[in-house]
Amino acid sequence: MSNVINSERIPNNVGLSEDKRLQRALEEWQPNYLKWWNEMGPEGFQRDQIFLRTAISVDSDGWANFGHVKMPDYRWGIFLADAVKDRTIGFGDNMGQPVWQQVPGEHRNSLRRLIVTQGDTEPASVEQQRLLGHSCPSLYDLRNLFQVNVEEGRHLWAMVYLLHSHFGRDGREEAEALLERRSGDVDKPRILGAFNEPCTDWLSFFMFTFFTDRDGKFQLLALAESAFDPLSRTTRFMLTEEAHHMFVGETGILRMCDRTAQVMKESGKDHPDDLRKLGVIDFGTMQRYLNLWYSLSLDLFGSEVSSNAASFFANGLKGRAKEDQYEDHRALEGFYTIDRFNEGRWSKDDIPLRNALNEVLRDAYVEDCQRGVDKWNRTIAAHGVSVVLKLPSRKFHRHVGANANLPIDVAGNVIATGSFSAKRDEWLPSESDKAFVQSLMTAPVFDPKQMANWISPPKQGIKGRPVDFEYVRRDA
Repeated sequence: MSNVINSERIPNNVGLSEDKRLQRALEEWQPNYLKWWNEMGPEGFQRDQIFLRTAISVDSDGWANFGHVKMPDYRWGIFLADAVKDRTIGFGDNMGQPVWQQVPGEHRNSLRRLIVTQGDTEPASVEQQRLLGHSCPSLYDLRNLFQVNVEEGRHLWAMVYLLHSHFGRDGREEAEALLERRSGDVDKPRILGAFNEPCTDWLSFFMFTFFTDRDGKFQLLALAESAFDPLSRTTRFMLTEEAHHMFVGETGILRMCDRTAQVMKESGKDHPDDLRKLGVIDFGTMQRYLNLWYSLSLDLFGSEVSSNAASFFANGLKGRAKEDQYEDHRALEGFYTIDRFNEGRWSKDDIPLRNALNEVLRDAYVEDCQRGVDKWNRTIAAHGVSVVLKLPSRKFHRHVGANANLPIDVAGNVIATGSFSAKRDEWLPSESDKAFVQSLMTAPVFDPKQMANWISPPKQGIKGRPVDFEYVRRDA
């Protein structure tokens, strides 16, 4: 079992003090990171004491320690899951060979690309969410927001460590660039589209942490299979933290569903205008936000047909999520059938399995999303309300892949471009929807015994504390 060294400037379990050159490089990067955090992290809360979870070891019994801490003082560190003895490559053309502890020269560029792309998502989400604290529904939720933020920051550290330790000067330059790009910036945007989308209200935040962080889960699961063992061990530990981010999203939407259904039952009202007057978010608005963040997150998996995905798999760089569940770990046989709209009609194309691995990963993601949506619907039904939230067709509102930018409705039908434009506000958040949601969130709730009207309290607090615990101690 590897131990975390917390006494060092950068907490770690990678023996950082034994590599003075690497240690100096990361300690030189650290002030730039803190400068970025103070400029682009949660605005207005840097002096507050937050009840945060901090890694103190990587074993299941003690990987986190809870206590109040100021976010700039958070102990961001570098943690790898314990090595698996005699681990071998579990898929692709090199299956059965020993995993790599160093980057093979022929895979240097591909691995760097994978690490940079993953790393870029981490600061991007912090930037997207930096203003949300000013409209928090409770101190419980505010603390959860900040827990997500500091862990995204630690995930950035995880990728930067790999860049510095295994990619030399190129890696150091890429690590600097991760702090230079900005979410939504016209000149220096983040690499992936969903991470340039505004996330300025809590409905968006909960949808983001449910759908977009769930994409992160599946990307990390695929990278955890990598033959590059330091990447595998890094992402395996990141998955431990990623689970909390999805929990925040799933339970956040569930609590909103509970509150809206409760108000519908008590008031006997079901028209969106009536519900808005009662200060809750109607289910039509929730559905439109669901459609937006689900479709944006589907794009993150890439194109249905991908030579890069085939190459990554063949060379052992990136596998399938939970590769052990498959019988054929080489994926040389078999096909995956995709729908493609061509010359005015749908056709079915059989794609060699290796070229369709993005879609295989997306299948697992869709199934996982559906389980969460089913929970929301059971909560709604428990109040005797017949509304059902649904995942739209995976072809809807796509900007990447075989059917990118086609006018496809939520049921998966191609329609006239003019018809899509006319129906857009029925399927995606309108300016009116955004204005209404923002109107509910004009002021934060800082009293620990209060909760915003538009959301139900959670069933329990954090780490044995009550729901009305002072999770955030505001600086006077």
